Amino acid sequence: MDFLILFLIYLAVCISCMVVAIKFSRQSQECFSRISHHVTRVIAPVIPQRLQIIVQLTLHRLIRQRSSFFLVLHLVLEVAVYGEYSWEVFPYSLELGFRHSILLLPYILVLGKMYFFYLCCTRDPGMISPSNHKQLLKVYMYDGNLYQQSHVCPTCKLAKPARSKHCRVCNRCIHRFDHHCVWVNNCIGALNIRYFLLYLVTLSGMAAAVGTVTIRFLVQVALMSNLHQAMYVNADGEQVPVGILYIVQRLFLTFPRILFMLGFTLLTFFLLAGYTAFHFYLVMTNQTSNEWYKHMNSCQCHMDNSRSDKHMWGNIYHRGIITNVKEIISPERRNRKKSDKRDRN
Repeated sequence: MDFLILFLIYLAVCISCMVVAIKFSRQSQECFSRISHHVTRVIAPVIPQRLQIIVQLTLHRLIRQRSSFFLVLHLVLEVAVYGEYSWEVFPYSLELGFRHSILLLPYILVLGKMYFFYLCCTRDPGMISPSNHKQLLKVYMYDGNLYQQSHVCPTCKLAKPARSKHCRVCNRCIHRFDHHCVWVNNCIGALNIRYFLLYLVTLSGMAAAVGTVTIRFLVQVALMSNLHQAMYVNADGEQVPVGILYIVQRLFLTFPRILFMLGFTLLTFFLLAGYTAFHFYLVMTNQTSNEWYKHMNSCQCHMDNSRSDKHMWGNIYHRGIITNVKEIISPERRNRKKSDKRDRN
């Protein structure tokens, strides 16, 4: 049993560090790599070397190559949450007189989420090919720092348009590349970023709706059971009101599956809410995740080197919040200089 626990800890650390490494900058990747290294060094003597190699190769296959594993895992977790919600929370809440509109909201949101999830998985993110290469070269100007006009993709053998990047997971160049999302098993680029944002909003709304109904149900149960009025005798023989921990403990003993589901849902909501807010910030400032990470690394290098001649990246693509949002809703397919002239006329 101890060996199994240590192995699960080792596996969880490896998965967490590799998934986080996809989302964060190079400096953050090094931080998480150091944490993973220290934890692995403590646990490794107990885990057979061959088993460690198998785990690392498997995770490399899942993270660094196209795989449906996280897509399926996403659906399994969603089914588990909605299964518990439908099995216990929904009928109990009906008995307590909750309004149908509140109870049905999570199901409405999941339908919208599945639609946008399907679009994120199946729609072209903006793959650059010989047929559309010349057209995409004219969409964005080169800033001379992050994007150089002379850069050629060594894999695709095509000059890289500004704001594009070659995805090593999908092995293709993507127009206005944002990131590769393992949860939808697809890149996020110019042509599907709007679906991805709506997917994040509906997914966050699902977690918020399920969590809100569940918390309201548990509060109602606690009030009906008078748990907030319970007393206990302390060491001095005095009767003292119970605290929130006692109420949570009693509810956990009565509804263990609901409390587990609620904890997972709340954790997911806060992570999603922060990630969604970050992407809306990128939209309003007309940045991609790839550009933001590179900009942060550039700033860090400038601070570390303390060299006044270090060229800092200025965002030449920011043209106002309204215009930036319009660009996400309707991706640009024409030369920006020409469009700006038409707008002025």
